[in-house]
Amino acid sequence: MKMFYPLEDQIKKFKKIVFVTGAGISQESGIPTFRGKDGFWKNNDPMKLATIDAFYDNPKLVWEWYNERRKNIFQAQPNLGHKAIAELEKYVEVVVLTQNIDGLHQKSGSTKVLELHGSIVRIKCSVCDYQEEILTKISGLPPFCKCGNILRPDVVWFGEPLPQDVWQNAIKFASQCDLMIIVGTSLVVSPANTLPIYAKQNNATLIEINTENTEMSEEMDIIIRKSSAEALPKLVSLFKNQL
Repeated sequence: MKMFYPLEDQIKKFKKIVFVTGAGISQESGIPTFRGKDGFWKNNDPMKLATIDAFYDNPKLVWEWYNERRKNIFQAQPNLGHKAIAELEKYVEVVVLTQNIDGLHQKSGSTKVLELHGSIVRIKCSVCDYQEEILTKISGLPPFCKCGNILRPDVVWFGEPLPQDVWQNAIKFASQCDLMIIVGTSLVVSPANTLPIYAKQNNATLIEINTENTEMSEEMDIIIRKSSAEALPKLVSLFKNQL
């Protein structure tokens, strides 16, 4: 329990915990990150696969790439990090603000998850309000909506705004938490990287769990240079023992 030692005398004061999670937590479930040494963007040009212009230029190519990602994600299972976050709900109020689009937090049992960048499970029409969850391979690429327009993955691409209802709720939860735990994110993508600032304004304690330094490491109260699968179960054990 040494890695969380500074928290032991404070556990009882934490009533509202917010997790901000990124690709690092899902990497331990076999889903590649975007910016790491083996990340997606090392071998693929995001401007050709993850922008609205790229989609309209070559929707079939974009959909082929997303079909491969969907296949990988649907085979992935929550790891000990995901499961620990879900288990923590037994002891304290927990909200997960995730940049991930893989649905692994929900699959692990977390009940309050805000998907800042959308979900690869869902598809939506590029024009009308049609939206649906599809857990199988998308055939007939590119797929078309009943209204005649192209369907697209319900994810946030480069240059697109976050869903405003989700983002406003994320700000609210970040601004009201007692403890924010930032897991597996490099904190370089805006506006999600501003969430720790909102928490700090509420005098929340900030914990960073990441194997590498991030853009905001110097702002953290506690830094854990361990994987989420190693660190988070120990954090849950601390709550079990103290509450």
